[in-house]
Amino acid sequence: MKKCTFLVILTWTVLVVNAQQVSNDTGIYPPPVTFTAEEDHANMMEQLGITKLRPGASSNPDHENYANYDPEIADPCPVLPDLLKTKDGTAVTSADIWWNKKRPEIAEEIATEVYGKIPDNVPDVEWEVTITDREWVGRIPVIAKEVIGHVDNSDYPLIDVDIKMMLVVPANVDGPVPVLMMFGRPSFPAPAQPPTEEMEKLNAAFKKMMIEYDPSVQEIFEEYPAYQPVYRLPAVSRFAPREGPPSRTEELLEAGWGYCTIDPRSVQADNGAGITRGIIGLTNHGQPRTPEQWGALRAWSWGASKGLDYLETDTLVDASKVGIEGVSRYGKAALVTMAFEPRFAVGLIGSSGKGGSTLHRRVWGEAVENLSGGFYYWMAGNFMKYGAEEASFGRKTGCDLNVDSHDLIAMCAPRLTFISYGIPEKGDAHWLDQKGSYMATIAAGSIFKLLGAKDLGVSNDYLQEEMPPYNTDMLDGHLAWRQHDGGHTDAPNMKHFIPWASKFLDYENQ
Repeated sequence: MKKCTFLVILTWTVLVVNAQQVSNDTGIYPPPVTFTAEEDHANMMEQLGITKLRPGASSNPDHENYANYDPEIADPCPVLPDLLKTKDGTAVTSADIWWNKKRPEIAEEIATEVYGKIPDNVPDVEWEVTITDREWVGRIPVIAKEVIGHVDNSDYPLIDVDIKMMLVVPANVDGPVPVLMMFGRPSFPAPAQPPTEEMEKLNAAFKKMMIEYDPSVQEIFEEYPAYQPVYRLPAVSRFAPREGPPSRTEELLEAGWGYCTIDPRSVQADNGAGITRGIIGLTNHGQPRTPEQWGALRAWSWGASKGLDYLETDTLVDASKVGIEGVSRYGKAALVTMAFEPRFAVGLIGSSGKGGSTLHRRVWGEAVENLSGGFYYWMAGNFMKYGAEEASFGRKTGCDLNVDSHDLIAMCAPRLTFISYGIPEKGDAHWLDQKGSYMATIAAGSIFKLLGAKDLGVSNDYLQEEMPPYNTDMLDGHLAWRQHDGGHTDAPNMKHFIPWASKFLDYENQ
């Protein structure tokens, strides 16, 4: 028997034995429920006693349920829940009342009704640096670390959760640096490659291994003797002129910041069918969630807080100057993270729309019904109540919420919070309700001022203040707003965000 064949058989035998052992060991655990998104959605409707939901708004002008863009009917309940009054009517006149009474009331309501509560049994995360690589990004030497967070699943071994993260910091800056954590797909920016002589050694070994596995390939190598299965990627000159504007990450590195990319999908799937898997499924032992439990946005924010646990241990990072960033659905997650995790010093909230910085009770573009329908899994199950047309509790709309997005922004105070949007003409669609976000930001400013921070520098009358023209800087305070002239991205605002954040964080690139 050939050596390679023996190894394949041996490996397969070990895998089968291990699989049988796992099956035997996990027989005491209930198997995870496998629902389609439709089945999970129906299950939550049944738990809540909802028999009919209103359909979500459509972005198609030809659709009968086309989204509203008529300002005359956009604000059916324009008066927002009062940030400066507690449930029992006490005026919020001091920081003490805010921290000890009003803010906890808001946090409890937002968790229960909007984003969901994190269960008490969330397991620990053990972080492992799997690869450390010295690379170049443009002309900047960097240290890149692939980091994996292994979530303890000993209480329910049928579900694995491994949080994927990539940390990149400039190597030419003295001391620990600020880091912006970004929701996205982690990858090495410019993996270092072996020199030519080591590449030749790899090719020789690889050819030998292939021939041993399948002797017939030797004829191919003999016919094409110069062919090398393993080859170097094209070299990129660090001194070549840059083509186009720098990327967001290059801008951060050039300013002496680092960045960290965390994969939200490695924490919780971005779909309803995955709600019995990921961290939500792990804590529920593979069973459907209950109405008050967390949705994907809160799960992603939990993952970010666990990522911050790691960053606090890394000597290359100034853990007191770590920010959180995201765009679109990840902009929603970034705002939720900033509100519930006080260790983040700064947030860049990009084009977050409904479920993020825009008002739920506004009827403009995307509606509450879109979140209670197709994107229900982002939210707490309880949020579906506000899209209910027929239910055991009657009919509810966004106007029945006791909290709104201005409360979520206010929970970030007095820390640095930058609300970013683009313009519809370039693709940051009207659907996102930029004005509704501006109204919420204006209203939240009252709490920033209460806590001794600066807001946008205008009044907090959200019904009267007009949203400024795009490319207007409102960056003099701890609460910032800027609508750039680009599309569905925060990239055009990065060059404004970095100096703004560096100034208030008292960081100067050495």
